[in-house]
Amino acid sequence: MPAEIRKTLLHVENTLIEGGKVAETPLKMIAAIAVITNPWAGKGFVEDLKPGILDCAPGLGSLLTDMILDAAGGGDKVEGYGKSAIVGVNGEVEHGSALIHTLQFGNFYRNAVGAKSYLSFTNTRGPANASLQIPLMDKNDGGKRSHYLTIQTQIADAPAPDEIVIALGASIGGRPHHRIGDRYQDLKELGHDVDNPAAV
Repeated sequence: MPAEIRKTLLHVENTLIEGGKVAETPLKMIAAIAVITNPWAGKGFVEDLKPGILDCAPGLGSLLTDMILDAAGGGDKVEGYGKSAIVGVNGEVEHGSALIHTLQFGNFYRNAVGAKSYLSFTNTRGPANASLQIPLMDKNDGGKRSHYLTIQTQIADAPAPDEIVIALGASIGGRPHHRIGDRYQDLKELGHDVDNPAAV
């Protein structure tokens, strides 16, 4: 059975002024969110999660990707991206992880925006109104610190104990007035090889 979706939400945040200074280019952050019934709710400990993953993850990945693309104006506009899940208190963190940490979910988004990087993520458990945090990074360059961002929001009535909140996040642009450089500058200053940043 496909995911049973109780509601979807679209969160759009535009930052026009940061640090008291007008942003040359406003930052837009978008979260596409689905509140679903936990497909493993009431079944006790489920050893094999794959049938539920195959039932639910592709449809969720497709739906949330389409919501992001509509709000962003196309995949080419998306610069930063990430994903998140909050499992209601009757479920396991593994249930949320199962639905977002699969190519059956993430590849819809990755392909639609032409990304090379992995999707940064959080997966947590919590009650209704728990903080939903979606960490973002540049879709093609994990070392580009300007796009290290976090979308933060919450849903007053979700997740219920037997629900999961599933979300994708996007940014159009990076932090306004970013001025901490990137990891490549640090590596150069430390004398480390980019391909071996820990120097081991």
